[in-house]
Amino acid sequence: MTEHGERPEDLLRSLAPRVLGAVVRRYGHFDLAEDATQEALLAAATRWPGEGVPDDPKAWLITVAARRLTDLLRTEQARRRREDRVARWRLPDDWLAPAADRTGPAADDTLILLFMCCHPALSPASQIALTLRAVGGLSTAEIARAFLVPEATMTRRITRAKAAVKDSGVPFALPAGEARAERLGSVLHVLYLIFNEGYVSTSGDSLQRADLADEAIRLARVVRRLLPEDGEVAGLLALMLLTDARRAARTGPDGALVPMAEQDRSRWNAAYVAEGIALITAALPRGDTGPYQLQAAIAAVHDRAPSAADTEWREIAALYGLLMRVGDNPVVRLNHAVAVAMADGPEAGLALLDDLDGPLGRDHRLHAARAHLLEMTGDAAPARAAYLTAAALTANLQQQRFLRAKAAAIGAEQGFQSGDGTGDAVKVR
Repeated sequence: MTEHGERPEDLLRSLAPRVLGAVVRRYGHFDLAEDATQEALLAAATRWPGEGVPDDPKAWLITVAARRLTDLLRTEQARRRREDRVARWRLPDDWLAPAADRTGPAADDTLILLFMCCHPALSPASQIALTLRAVGGLSTAEIARAFLVPEATMTRRITRAKAAVKDSGVPFALPAGEARAERLGSVLHVLYLIFNEGYVSTSGDSLQRADLADEAIRLARVVRRLLPEDGEVAGLLALMLLTDARRAARTGPDGALVPMAEQDRSRWNAAYVAEGIALITAALPRGDTGPYQLQAAIAAVHDRAPSAADTEWREIAALYGLLMRVGDNPVVRLNHAVAVAMADGPEAGLALLDDLDGPLGRDHRLHAARAHLLEMTGDAAPARAAYLTAAALTANLQQQRFLRAKAAAIGAEQGFQSGDGTGDAVKVR
């Protein structure tokens, strides 16, 4: 533990983006600076447990990273000395610039790094990987395990992403005007995707990956601290907290999915619920209401209900109606149809689902929702068929087991009676 009671690994993770930002801000060369920073973090993780944490751990890391960057640049220069551009490179010792750990723009460094990692030249998969590596401080091996791909594959993805950022020539500075708003939207979308993958894994044996959800929440808190007046930033953090609050109750002892109607709500994270409701309550009256704020408002309605039977479905349906106006997409309409079904009866929802067969025909969430509503009407055979179709379309083992169990027990009186039966099968994207 550090003198402030913080674990060294937590301290390193929180310092990683600030150290990288300081090094890039002074020396440039994002790709090599990222490698140098990772080596500095590794050196700290190896030495600090025995030697103790330095009085100024950030300055220590910056010094080590700068020295390593010098070595990397000299190696790169030696390899490319016959190329014209090598003459334009300068080593850190040649720069006449303020100290890399100066306090001036340091508060913006993490945000600038997020903007760089979410550069529009990168694919969403590359944006996610680079964000987790450069800002999240995760190792390539950790990111590979989280997304169930070989480490070599993730290494290539991150290497290509860093090269693309370098080739783009984007300066290490906050973009201005419309470009800033657009890039912030990309940052929030990437954090949202990271959280969604943690909340319901697209594949694998586990329903959820807590490490990814936790990292998304941590990064959203960072952005919220840097942009406290932005309503959509507050909305995204609130949405994550209100959704993740149900984590402990979402799976049984064997890891099996537990739908919201059957969850023990006393196991929900009350602190997360209170914080999320406070955030969205404060954000909604200010300025334009965006999609993350509306989704957070929907999650708040779910979380404040004392039981599934007490859920205000008409309010949820109305909020989804607003969300369709702000950012309509097939999954939003799917969630709206389920809410309408819970408010006005399954037939009303089924009628709305018919329009989604084209865009969501291969998405398990549509068939899971249809199965649920057909089961509510008592139409057993089509409900069973829809459950089996949904099970065949998801790569997540726990979802498969849940959906197949529903198909096997189609005649039983029990079943998911509330929206998170879609609630764990349907994610708004």
